Amino acid sequence: MSLSKRLFDLVLALLLVLLLAVPMALLLLWLLVAEDGPVFFVSERMKTPEVAFRLWKLRTMTHVGADQGVTGGDKHGRVTRSGVWLRRFRLDELPQLWNILRGDMSFVGPRPPLRCYVERFPQIYGQVLQSRPGVTGLASVVCHRAEDRRLQQCQTPAETDAVYARVFVPRKAKLDLIYQGNQSLCLDLRLLFRTVSVLALGHRK
Repeated sequence: MSLSKRLFDLVLALLLVLLLAVPMALLLLWLLVAEDGPVFFVSERMKTPEVAFRLWKLRTMTHVGADQGVTGGDKHGRVTRSGVWLRRFRLDELPQLWNILRGDMSFVGPRPPLRCYVERFPQIYGQVLQSRPGVTGLASVVCHRAEDRRLQQCQTPAETDAVYARVFVPRKAKLDLIYQGNQSLCLDLRLLFRTVSVLALGHRK
């Protein structure tokens, strides 16, 4: 990651922390009252093919002891009432400001993959994870709605995994590598603006 990209991430993350501190505190308080179980969901993700980190999100599903794999239709029944609108406006990802400040992630880059996919597709992720993982990115902007629709049709964890691995791992990797070859502050700003504009309409990117 270049120094200018890291400085941009730090300045924007600190600014958002200051602006959102009170709304975030109120949101956490509301979730503590409205939902049973922990407020946060912590998932292991990969920063590089060898280095993992703990990705923080607001919990949007009923709590279970072990939650593995990407989200498909098999998990639809576990989405809480709060989780529906947290996901719709991506508010569940606000805690990732902490990951950005720590240097685990950038605002823009490939979405951090699960360890199981990095181990299954080492050649793909060996290239993709040369970029710092991001909260949003080219693959997120282009693929997310199609990915959501396709995976929601899957009714078992095995089906969800098979569709994600066969269709979306290579499709998203191709876009992530296009971003990697053309990364610039201007492109990052365009992708951030595109993400925010989509969210303003109430759709996930």
